[in-house]
Amino acid sequence: MHLAIHSLIHSFQDNIKILPFIFLMYIIIEYIEHKNNTDLSHFLMKAKGPAPLYGSILGAVPQCGFSVIASDLYAKRALSLGTLIAIFISTSDEAVPILLANPHKAHLVINVILIKIIIGTLFGLLIDLFYKRKTVHGCNNEHEHHHFHGNCESCDKGFFKSAVIHTVKIFIFIFIAGFILTYFTELIGEEKLSHFLLKNSFLQPFIASLIGLIPNCAPSVILTESYISGMLDFGSLIAGLSSSAGVGLMILCKENKNFKENLIIILLLFLIGGISGCVLKTFTFFSLY
Repeated sequence: MHLAIHSLIHSFQDNIKILPFIFLMYIIIEYIEHKNNTDLSHFLMKAKGPAPLYGSILGAVPQCGFSVIASDLYAKRALSLGTLIAIFISTSDEAVPILLANPHKAHLVINVILIKIIIGTLFGLLIDLFYKRKTVHGCNNEHEHHHFHGNCESCDKGFFKSAVIHTVKIFIFIFIAGFILTYFTELIGEEKLSHFLLKNSFLQPFIASLIGLIPNCAPSVILTESYISGMLDFGSLIAGLSSSAGVGLMILCKENKNFKENLIIILLLFLIGGISGCVLKTFTFFSLY
């Protein structure tokens, strides 16, 4: 009972931090839609080729708020697959504040952010080069919501009200899912999870990448703390943080009804994280960290 209460409190404290950011992003999204009366997909995709670069930069903002927004936009077919992957890869969640709080590792924050932006941009552009995803425009009278509200007069509730409703729904889902995940993480224990990372093994980046797929803020904390304690090398840290999209993956699976597509995205994150980590492990420069 004590563990359940603790998990509830922990989930609330974890997710309340990203609530203002999510709300702000939805206000901006809804405002653009209502003011311009056009698909947000047009607005976001205007950059075309460099879109994964812009996505990587936005995703690098601490906390996992933008990965949540990106998942929702992707489900509504306003983002390309490459841009979504770029945002997921560059998302660092709790890693940045934890590294900044450690005097001996604070200097690595810029390295982590820049490397993840580069990885996200490169793979994002590569994916978009080979995979062209159609976007949906216009108003769907059956209200299947494969569009944004601004384009459909019958959906027009005012951008502020729409943003509030959307934010509340997303927060409730994140809170419930966060409680479940936190409960089982506490039940298993972070120490056992850290030992699972196979210290000094060539497979460590792939193990770290696998743990990063857990759709919660906990993996970034475990991975970063494991790196600080010396259980993870720098390449494995990048591998785990690259596959870790926070709660973004949960929202993707909830909003995007294409199960096969979701599995492909998860597999891509795992492989990109693992391969990138292995490449970084081969450079002796990074072993200095």
